[in-house]
Amino acid sequence: MGKDKAFGLVILIIGFVLMIFYIIWGPLSLIYQNSNGTLLKGMKGLYDIGFFNWQWAVVIPLTIMVLLVGLLAAWIGYSMITTPPPVPLEELEEELEAEEAANAESETEENKE
Repeated sequence: MGKDKAFGLVILIIGFVLMIFYIIWGPLSLIYQNSNGTLLKGMKGLYDIGFFNWQWAVVIPLTIMVLLVGLLAAWIGYSMITTPPPVPLEELEEELEAEEAANAESETEENKE
């Protein structure tokens, strides 16, 4: 595995770990705190508009932003993993020279006719 692919894999893993950690640390801990130990009771509090906790107004947008940053990091890492390495310049120059030579030969043949 190349250096770029290894770095991409690290970014991918960090992105997913960041998303999982924040979901557990933010919204799930707030649900557990408001539910007094029962998950359904905490979810009911989320939909009760009169009882809506101001903390949700902070946690939900922050969670979305953190998830977007994590997904962006994961996408960059995935792109780095799946992108083939660049062609070395020496090979590229050789290909261009061979292509130019082939074009020059075809032009001289056309001029002879």
